[in-house]
Amino acid sequence: MSDLNNYIAKRKSADSEFVNGFDEGYQALKFGTLLKTARKESGMTQEALAEILHTQKSAISRIENHSDDVKLSTLERFASALGKKVEIRLV
Repeated sequence: MSDLNNYIAKRKSADSEFVNGFDEGYQALKFGTLLKTARKESGMTQEALAEILHTQKSAISRIENHSDDVKLSTLERFASALGKKVEIRLV
């Protein structure tokens, strides 16, 4: 187990406040990182993506860094601008 995973497990067992919302917040962080990685892999800057989506660079930054409350339609436009599609699965 990695140092990070050990730390998280230890904090979860010792701190009930840490547990509340951690998994949801961590998933949002991972999702934002996924969006940022996809944008960078496409060779696009936040400015260029914002121009395609007719929005501001700050809106792209918010999506990538605070992706816990983004509309599905916004995600679909984001993905489409990168030549990708959004796929949702319930597991």
